Amino acid sequence: MSILNKVGEALTEVRNKTPLVHHITNYVTVNDCANIVLALGGSPVMADDEKEVEDMVAIASALVINIGTLNSRTVNSMILAGKKANKLKIPVILDPVGVGATAYRTEIAKKLIEEIKFSVIRGNISEIKNIAGIKSNTKGVDAEEVTEEKNLVIKEKKILGETLSEELGAVIAITGEVDSISFENQTYFVANGHKTLSKVTGTGCMCTSLIGCFCGANDDYFLGTLAGILSMGIAGEIAHEKTKDLGTSSFRVALIDSISKLDAKIIMERSKINCEI
Repeated sequence: MSILNKVGEALTEVRNKTPLVHHITNYVTVNDCANIVLALGGSPVMADDEKEVEDMVAIASALVINIGTLNSRTVNSMILAGKKANKLKIPVILDPVGVGATAYRTEIAKKLIEEIKFSVIRGNISEIKNIAGIKSNTKGVDAEEVTEEKNLVIKEKKILGETLSEELGAVIAITGEVDSISFENQTYFVANGHKTLSKVTGTGCMCTSLIGCFCGANDDYFLGTLAGILSMGIAGEIAHEKTKDLGTSSFRVALIDSISKLDAKIIMERSKINCEI
């Protein structure tokens, strides 16, 4: 079966199983993350008090941890929920938003990775470099891809993703103009998407929520990560086509609409996946 057929089947699994995706996430994008999970066919829950996170994750299909609006109150909740998910063999997905921007943020990301076994880590290239211990400039949640050649970026993502995947035993997804999804010694590249995605806050967070949804419905986390990133890229292209004469707020609404209307046929027709560089 081709990888695109597998992605189509993974989408069907999400809509058949309606996975409950528990989020401990940031308050800037929480509503969009909830809505995009619903649009894909999952069920979101946003619970971050340490008195209930273990009980909540125990009934969930996946756990998404996002450090975008990091605060000391929720760090312990993240660790409690992550450890409980590990014990119950529930996939845990990390979005290390802005890691490297401050010493505290970097320290907490390191602590989470030491305390929790993550199934997937998704970030931009600066965030992933910082997790790997490579100094990289981070401006808030923005990444700096400091290279003049796109092929060099792609090669760098492959080496970085596969090396870090081997080290952490997790799927490593590096999003950007060309996305890479690595697990051990295999990497897929996805060239879908549109630059308007970078003009709307939270599209990275929403992408991580989609990954959580797919991983919650399918125990192949490499496939689930690929499916989530591919879905977001395709939806971004469709949203741009529908709103190119409008503004970014219309794009945001069209993005969620496009996820809700996504099907295997659209995936097959529009996917730009490559496993070579």
